[in-house]
Parts: sequence; structure tokens; C-alpha cells
Amino acid sequence: MEHANFIGTITVSPNVLTAMLEEIICLTKQGFKKFLVCTGHGGSYWEGAFIKHINFKYPNIIVITANHNNHAAWEEAVSAAGLTGLNEIHGGLLSVCTAMWLCPKWVKLHSMGSDVPTENRLYADYVGWDKLTVDGCWGQYEDGLHSQSELADKGKIFRNTFIQRRAEGLKGFLEEGYRRKVLSK
Repeated sequence: MEHANFIGTITVSPNVLTAMLEEIICLTKQGFKKFLVCTGHGGSYWEGAFIKHINFKYPNIIVITANHNNHAAWEEAVSAAGLTGLNEIHGGLLSVCTAMWLCPKWVKLHSMGSDVPTENRLYADYVGWDKLTVDGCWGQYEDGLHSQSELADKGKIFRNTFIQRRAEGLKGFLEEGYRRKVLSK
């Protein structure tokens, strides 16, 4: 919702998104009992409430999130990519690095964003980012400081480290959660 006021942004409300995800739970009719919600983007504020609601509503299944060690995974990945000290949430150097690794032909490199005052984070859940940032970027990218291959390498290192670290122990966490919830009745 934070980018809803920017032209061309398509915003899906949490109600629509969670209703769609709950429909996917119909896989229980095919024997599925364990589900993982894995969002690849920050700002999924609805996720915790959705997980709790579904686990309460459906006592014979378990739904977990991949966010069990998200902060540690993020910090390790930022460090591995050599990107520590960034004051960014969206659209700065880290986002450019990721885009340069995933889809370089679609990236138009130019300076963007700004160093957003830390106190603006207090209002990020209540005020659209058009009021908190210069251009929707919560971070800064300055063109010409890194080569394209360096940007792509940093993006690859960051994402691979983040995904690997985030996934560590996930299967065990899912199995133990299922055992505690369903099997120990």
C-alpha cells in the first residue's frame, strides 16, 4: 500500500491476497497438511495475522512462514555482499544490485532515491511513501560508483546468501510445528 499513490502501481489489498491464499489451502482435500508461506518482498504486514488465523481455523494442518530467521539471514547476506551500512528499505543500491543480477537488460541505471530520515520509519505504516520519500525509493543509488558486473555480483551474493540462510532449518521447523500442533493432541 505504501506505493499506491505512485502512477502505474497496482496494489492488491491484504483482504484479496489472504482470501486467495486461503483458497489454496483447499489442497488439504488432496492430502496436503503442511504449508509454507514464503514472501519474497518486505512489507508483508498481513502475514503474521494470516498465519495465526489459518492455524486456528484449520486444526489439522499447519501453515508457517519462512521468516523464522529473517533478520539474521538479512544481516548475513548484506555483509556477504559488502553492502553493510545502507539506510534502505526499497529502491536503493541493494535493489539495483538484485535487479542487475536477475534482469540486467531491463535496468536503466541512473541515480535515484535519497537518504531517508530515520524518523520517517515511524510513519511508514500510516503514510504513503509519496509523503516520506523523494521518489518512492527508501534508499539511494548513485550511478557510476560500481560497474554493472559488480552490481550483478553483489546482487547474486546477497540473494543467494539470503535464500540459503533463510531456508536453513525450515523443514525441521515445519515438521516440529506440525508435530506440536497436530500430532500431540
